Amino acid sequence: MAETAQTLSDSAFQRIKAMILDGTLEPGTRLSEKKFADRLGVSRTPVREAIGQLLSEGLASRSAGGAPVVAMVSLSDIMEILHVRSLLECEAARKAALSGKPLDELRAIRAQIAGFLDGPRPSSAEHSALDMRLHGAIAQMAGSKLLADLIEALKTKTRMFDQGSIPDRLIPGCHEHLAIIDAVAASDPDQAAAAMRLHLGNVREAIIAHIYHPF
Repeated sequence: MAETAQTLSDSAFQRIKAMILDGTLEPGTRLSEKKFADRLGVSRTPVREAIGQLLSEGLASRSAGGAPVVAMVSLSDIMEILHVRSLLECEAARKAALSGKPLDELRAIRAQIAGFLDGPRPSSAEHSALDMRLHGAIAQMAGSKLLADLIEALKTKTRMFDQGSIPDRLIPGCHEHLAIIDAVAASDPDQAAAAMRLHLGNVREAIIAHIYHPF
């Protein structure tokens, strides 16, 4: 019985989280237990637990009145997040290049990226999913669960800001990702870290350029 309740809670969390990340739920949207229980077809208890997890992971926050709402990621927040990500992910790329771990996952990701460049344009969701997969794979190769968890949490915050705020970086982003993969595959830690630093720096510059020159 407890396992079923936990499964319902996890499912509610993942479904609400997906709605936040794809922009269905905009920043400031109130997370009403009753509303989402009806929407997801579950009781209020798993929704309450899911909202608690969203709050603990920073995907939701408390309004002035205390109600849980979808969190807002500001420009200053995302600049700080990208700075911290650069520190963590450059180290992860360096460690991944030195890990000697199998490259099957990176090869599969590389093939999919090449398909994005050579074939039909992927959807925003497909591109975002592959982006998460690559950064997660490199963090896993680094061999530290804590490092991987921190990177995943910060990457998720970046996706929250991404909705309509970061301009189209499909082509340059794909080439930057290929450079990261190739450096890791070549067991070149300095080049892997440099490629990751360049990639995250370009994301940062694209955001700044879009904010101050939107057209």
